[in-house]
Amino acid sequence: MTQELDVVIVGGGPGGYAAALYAAAADLSVALVEQDRVGGTCLHRGCIPAKELLETAAVVRTVAGAGAFGVEVGSHTIDFSASMGRKQQVVDGLWKGLEGLLKRRKVTLVAGTGTLAGPGRVQVRTDEGEGPLLEAAHVILAAGSVPRTIPGFDIDGRTVLSSDEVLAMTDLPASAAVIGGGAIGCEFASMLADLGVQVTLLEGLPKILPGCDADVAAVVRRHFEKRGIDVRTGVEVLGHTPGETTTVVDLGGGESLEVERIVVSVGRRPRSETLGLEGTGVEVDERGFIKVDQTGRTTLEGVWAVGDVVDTPQLAHVGFAEATVAVRDLLGEHPLPVQYDKVPWCIYCHPEVAFAGHSEESAREAGLDVVVSSHHFRGNGRALIVGEPEGLVKVVALRGADGGAGQIVGVHMVGPWVTEQLGQGYLAVNWEATVDEVASLVQPHPTLSETFGEAVMALTGRGLHG
Repeated sequence: MTQELDVVIVGGGPGGYAAALYAAAADLSVALVEQDRVGGTCLHRGCIPAKELLETAAVVRTVAGAGAFGVEVGSHTIDFSASMGRKQQVVDGLWKGLEGLLKRRKVTLVAGTGTLAGPGRVQVRTDEGEGPLLEAAHVILAAGSVPRTIPGFDIDGRTVLSSDEVLAMTDLPASAAVIGGGAIGCEFASMLADLGVQVTLLEGLPKILPGCDADVAAVVRRHFEKRGIDVRTGVEVLGHTPGETTTVVDLGGGESLEVERIVVSVGRRPRSETLGLEGTGVEVDERGFIKVDQTGRTTLEGVWAVGDVVDTPQLAHVGFAEATVAVRDLLGEHPLPVQYDKVPWCIYCHPEVAFAGHSEESAREAGLDVVVSSHHFRGNGRALIVGEPEGLVKVVALRGADGGAGQIVGVHMVGPWVTEQLGQGYLAVNWEATVDEVASLVQPHPTLSETFGEAVMALTGRGLHG
């Protein structure tokens, strides 16, 4: 490619393709380098396929519980190949739509692996060898991430699986150990259990969902255990010994666990090693994250980095936000940086978890004087109607000068469809709204969102229900 472009973007995941679309909308000439299919981990090996299979699990729960609604369905079976086929249809449909959108925006798609060859220069390499050298006024690095591994549990795709292999399984095991009780581990544990797998969830820390409010995490653990998931916290995994059809996980202290498959879910690491950054002037920390400022600028002039290659929350929507900030910055528009301590988090296990801002624990650790209000879904009419009364909404607010509640600094939810309810809580936290301001808003009835309204109203000292 001989002509100089405005922007070259390396990596076609959420951060990369969002940057391409946003830059193209600003009438910039854009090339997007991707070695696989655009969409990245999120579309092909993460968010979308995982949530599609979690929806399959939800259908199984609905069918199993139909009798409570007077609907007799008899026994049911799971055709996992059909579930995986539907998952792939959803993924492929979104992928084709994304490719079409990029083409309509006149983004040039370049197949291959992009490496930084200096300021404003990206060398593309393909399976056949060296590809084109792309030149641009600006470069955005968005190479994404890959699953982390742990010693003693090498991923083999048969017995020991990462998230990539779980989402490509052709059959369901009878039993599985999920190592890691964070967001991804809890989603996999929940999904597999609903599909009939005997699941043991192993977490090294004292509680599952570290980083979540303790009350929220406790609800998830209690619900998991009621559904037959064996949740073990504070455990150490030392390795495993494969047998003919199963493997034995060494938990130390003479304890062990025999399962058919092991799912390693201990987070993701940046994929910066593919970018050829050594000697370019782009600094990388000891964990492989690219160092950037609050607008995504790296230590090399004219080069930005966004998404999972930087040390920020590894969430697709954070990648989207960082992409727009980077493009606006290279346009000279002085964008507001992403407020990472207030971004929305959604976890799609059953029950769902969603939150934004401080938990009660993190607020107190930060030295904030806060008051909290918790309201449970068991008193919510819609939750009872849909048969999912377990869960709560917890609102964290600063204590006002008069001793009452003032600005809302955190909203934490666990229960039915809370990933779809977080919006007003997220807005309240980010707009620094006060309890009085939010309590005056009218919540439609009967809805699940009324529980958020009740939790806020209670902080005014004049709650309606409890």
